[in-house]
Amino acid sequence: MPIQFRRCGFHYRGGADVIQGLDLAFSPGASVLLGPNGAGKSTLLSLAAGALRPQTGGVTFDGLDAWNRKQSSAYRTAVAWLPQKPSFLSGMTCRQHVTYAGWLKGMSQRDASRASGVALERVGLAKQADRKVSDLSGGQQQRVAIAQALVHRAKVLLLDEPTVGLDPMQRRSFLQLIASLRDDTHVIVSTHDIADIGEAFSDVVVLHEGKVLFSGSVSSFLAHSGVGIDSERAAENAYTAVLEGGFQ
Repeated sequence: MPIQFRRCGFHYRGGADVIQGLDLAFSPGASVLLGPNGAGKSTLLSLAAGALRPQTGGVTFDGLDAWNRKQSSAYRTAVAWLPQKPSFLSGMTCRQHVTYAGWLKGMSQRDASRASGVALERVGLAKQADRKVSDLSGGQQQRVAIAQALVHRAKVLLLDEPTVGLDPMQRRSFLQLIASLRDDTHVIVSTHDIADIGEAFSDVVVLHEGKVLFSGSVSSFLAHSGVGIDSERAAENAYTAVLEGGFQ
């Protein structure tokens, strides 16, 4: 079973609700999470990663609860998370960073080291494996962070704005990577880049003010764009129509 939210609610200390009574089951495959700034997308992914604890309801994956003492370790092994602003340790190479991420997820140092090379190759950084992360461009650093999320072959990948800092060619490679993963890994990507979502994603969730406006297939989402809309603008028009149409 994919990531599921049941009557989930969350607010930051002293603030209003960010997530309110949310019931949502992400579909298998690759889902894109859309919504305006402040909609609660990053909070939703943080809850799914077990980085934040819901005040009401819960979040599960495959029957595992991130906040159940006996299940938390297995949950965090199964779920990998790339936050919006990944951080790196000073002086470490790409290979060392990715190896360390695998070790933190329970891999042996030998297995993590071997897997790091595979993960870096998947994101197009095999030649930079032994360069310090601090010497890379912003887009390359973002790809190191993606490799950290891939290294231990998680069952779920949560990626928050992973294409920030990527140039058009790098973004194309990223979409191809997502498409290659979605048959055997649940992938949930929060992004504002929606023009070509049909190339990599199977499903769309639109979040607004902590509530779901739309959840369904890419084709049913694009159907909101209307008749006679240029294909390059279909996703943008569908997104606008969903936001203006209100809750389902």
